[in-house]
Amino acid sequence: MDQGVTAGRNGALLVVGDVVTDVVARHRGPLAAGTDTAAVIRTLPGGAGANVACWAAHTGCSDVRLLGRVGADAAAWHERELVAAGVRPRLVLDREAATGTVICLVDTGAAGERTFLTESGASLRLGPADWSDALLDGVGRLHLSGYLLFTESSRALAGTALAAARARGVPVSLDPASAGFLVELGVSRFLAFAEGVDVLLPSRDEACLLTGLADPADAAAKLSRHVPLVVAKAGAEGALVARTGAAPVRVPAVPAAPRDTTGAGDAFTGGFLAALLAGAAPEEAAARGCRAGAEAVGRVGARPPHRGEGSQGDRNDGHQGEHRKPD
Repeated sequence: MDQGVTAGRNGALLVVGDVVTDVVARHRGPLAAGTDTAAVIRTLPGGAGANVACWAAHTGCSDVRLLGRVGADAAAWHERELVAAGVRPRLVLDREAATGTVICLVDTGAAGERTFLTESGASLRLGPADWSDALLDGVGRLHLSGYLLFTESSRALAGTALAAARARGVPVSLDPASAGFLVELGVSRFLAFAEGVDVLLPSRDEACLLTGLADPADAAAKLSRHVPLVVAKAGAEGALVARTGAAPVRVPAVPAAPRDTTGAGDAFTGGFLAALLAGAAPEEAAARGCRAGAEAVGRVGARPPHRGEGSQGDRNDGHQGEHRKPD
């Protein structure tokens, strides 16, 4: 944990987003169609919003809060995992839908690259009725997971939260979350929403998709004409920090040996927001984000180690046996 970062007098970080159960299947080489492919399979806590919250706490933010929605099938387990990670969760219990599930196919022979199969379940059934302006009490920054924009009810919640934050002068950040879902939503609809936020945190591919430009630096600069601060995550190439249309500043990546890239972008976002909340300049915050991303790719699953566990807790074989399956 980076003990140099703390929320302190700058207030808490409130994350609104998805909480899901990840089923991580690590295999080597291409999947064998129509037959078996050997894999190591683990059930772990995940969700882009929840991951960001956990990494923000891990990198030193002393007050991280999370609003999410889960089914009764795994509510207690997810709450335990979040609390153990140093997050203060407010989980809305959904009596009609199960907790969202993501199957993460991780090719261990391709630098830990992953493919997701997603069933959103309860996670994107958040709605305006789940929001209270009191959630912003003591909050210095609000972060919205882009997954919220991909269903009507959670998009309405995101709009409600954004309006409430702007009314209080609380800066808001947004992570587009998924290039695949962005195509379904439509670029123009996403950008119309994003014009109300202060910080946009796309991946390199998402930045290019949102602008139609092939060069990530050009894409980041163009996006910063819509949003004052754009930080484009570029994996092994680090990050690009762009402000109000100016040429972006490249922040180098931290060298890492990838084992599983699941959640690396969420780790970056969590580390970046923790540092920004503590008063770091955007470039320094991006450097802290790169350090968190490098730590994330060295672990299996999308979350940091629990407090007191140590960063090498899953070093032996990629298993995270300390995570019990949902009750």
